[in-house]
Amino acid sequence: MKKPPFIARTLFVALSLLAASSAQALSSINLDSYSVTGNYALDTLNDMGLEASAVTYAKDRGSLFFVGDEGLGVVEMSLTGQTKGSKAFDWTGTGSSNNDAEGLTYLGNGILVVVDERPQIAYRFDYDDAGTVLLNNQPKVAITGNSTSVGNVGTEGISFDPRDGRFFSVKQDGPAELRVATLNFAVGGGTTATTTLFSGTSALFGLNSLSDIQTLSSVDSLSGQEAAGNLLILSVDSKKLIEINSGGTVLSEFDLSGLTTQAIEGVTVDEKGTIYLVAEDSGTPNSRLFVLTAPVPEPETYALLLAGLGLLGFMARRRKI
Repeated sequence: MKKPPFIARTLFVALSLLAASSAQALSSINLDSYSVTGNYALDTLNDMGLEASAVTYAKDRGSLFFVGDEGLGVVEMSLTGQTKGSKAFDWTGTGSSNNDAEGLTYLGNGILVVVDERPQIAYRFDYDDAGTVLLNNQPKVAITGNSTSVGNVGTEGISFDPRDGRFFSVKQDGPAELRVATLNFAVGGGTTATTTLFSGTSALFGLNSLSDIQTLSSVDSLSGQEAAGNLLILSVDSKKLIEINSGGTVLSEFDLSGLTTQAIEGVTVDEKGTIYLVAEDSGTPNSRLFVLTAPVPEPETYALLLAGLGLLGFMARRRKI
């Protein structure tokens, strides 16, 4: 006996939906599906917590780190904005003109990298909840190979790709740039091999300026998939968060214009795909943490789908008897 048309059609539709869902996961995280699920005021911490300009996620600690663009230090906080600890920066001997801590990324095992925007120098240091870190005594490297100041349009964001140890960074403007580099840190100054992937004097990726960057390779559900090579790019001036692929094509975006009047300057993501943004305190008493999440099918959803397919298959076999 032939398989009933109804069962055949149902099986085809179910498998098509499952394939479509997998294909979507392969190519994009789809920022359009995200919504704001958290909004938290950050402690001022004697001004260390003001003007939040960069944020990074520490998977092995289950926490976030952020810095303010006055460069007073780094703060560790929970995923809902509660302070867990902090460490002050001492810029003595660095030659920094403004101590613009604008880029921050986490390497694992308590190791952080902070970037001084204007000379575009990255400093690597070990975090502990105590005292002060003398940055000039830490391993460091000029991202572009030299430390000549480019003014207040320099490196605004940096992100570490744990798959191969490379660092992605963005230059704010004049021109805006997206770069990838192998950074060899050393006390006194290391070496770098930096490649500019994209550059533009106006509207790079449709954005008026670039404020931060985040790799998506650490999102567990994207492991081994095409979307693991995508990047999140944040723009304060355009009030947008976008997702691009390795070719620079914009795949999805999230409009930040209605979220706050504060300047959102930092972005990071955890292994679940939850996105965290930090905003300066301009005109308000506190910097803020915003959390964006997307609805994802629960494991039970897939289990029910597979169970349904199995039942349809069983019915089809029974019809043949």
